[in-house]
Amino acid sequence: MYKINENYLKLPGSYLFSNIAKKVAAYKEANPQKDVISLGIGDVTQPLCPAVIDAMHKAVDEMADGTTFHGYAPDLGYEFLRSAIRDNDYKARGVDIALDEIFVSDGAKSDSGNIGDIFAENNRIAVCDPVYPVYVDTNAMSGRTGEYLPEQEKWSNVIYMPCTKATNFAPELPKETPDIIYLCFPNNPTGSTITKAQLQEWVDYANKVGAVIIYDAAYEAYISEEDVPHSIYECDGAKTCAIELRSFSKNAGFTGTRLGFTVIPKELESNGVKLNALWARRHGTKFNGAPYIIQRAGEAVYSEAGKAQTKEQVAYYMNNAKVIMEGLKSAGFHVSGGVNAPYVWLETPDGMTSWDFFDHLLANANIVGTPGSGFGPSGEGYFRLTAFGTYENTLKAIERIKAL
Repeated sequence: MYKINENYLKLPGSYLFSNIAKKVAAYKEANPQKDVISLGIGDVTQPLCPAVIDAMHKAVDEMADGTTFHGYAPDLGYEFLRSAIRDNDYKARGVDIALDEIFVSDGAKSDSGNIGDIFAENNRIAVCDPVYPVYVDTNAMSGRTGEYLPEQEKWSNVIYMPCTKATNFAPELPKETPDIIYLCFPNNPTGSTITKAQLQEWVDYANKVGAVIIYDAAYEAYISEEDVPHSIYECDGAKTCAIELRSFSKNAGFTGTRLGFTVIPKELESNGVKLNALWARRHGTKFNGAPYIIQRAGEAVYSEAGKAQTKEQVAYYMNNAKVIMEGLKSAGFHVSGGVNAPYVWLETPDGMTSWDFFDHLLANANIVGTPGSGFGPSGEGYFRLTAFGTYENTLKAIERIKAL
């Protein structure tokens, strides 16, 4: 008889956003006349920019011609895209990254789950609390998180690093020593950031204890403050302790086309084994690469027109964040985030739980947000609103909240 991966049986319920989708679907079915506005899931609403669309059309035409047709993509991704990534995301910031340290994929979410394949099951992870749930869930599937403790809404073998108002929603160095540290800045869901000096402390710590940092920089395009780093490799010594995840989803609207990349420096090794080589082997065996058409679209993001157009889109969403921040503050809410990230983190009023506030907003204002408790135990009593809606819906939603 075949066996199943019993680690999946330890997972509590269903995925956070699946729970939200079910609740919203049930509400809409019972209230078909209601105009429900979603400021919940982190999906974009603006179409792909013209430079990207033009590149995709050109690539489609190439695929229709036998002399320019492309089949399977190279294991690491096409060199034209990796060169654009190296020159614009790293070299332009004074960071030296080699082409064979860049691995193109179908998105940071996939890579954040798949990267665990190259690590042993007995590694212990440390995560910010709250943070994107995929980090913990995928490690639970791999057997690294121990047992789920429902009364505490925690895993027994995970080191949680609370990110609270007292720490400006940034983590402190863990008291227990982890093997793998997950950092996400700008943070999802809190929108918080740390300075380059603060990030340097994490790099120094990881090198000291022999840990590896998995650094999610999916929202780096939203950084507006000078002292906030765009890449962990801006810090000294990061190449010997850090893996960086990047995405085209939030900066260029690729949520429906899927494109991202992971950087693993050749200096990063464990007991003489280079992680770059392990990931290259895994990448070549289990991933066919993002399609040629999509990689050409990604290249166009780095063109002069693409840079200007994607910058406009980022500004559009950050203007929405400003509307949300100012509207909530005028309504008496305590809020943070929304400056270097498209997320606004608010305290739920009157001692309401995160899910109680979700139900309250949906029933009384027809607005969908994301309960903070879904991102970790320290998220209880908080709520995330996203700036990825349309400007018109954002204005309408804030007026509804202010009217409650």
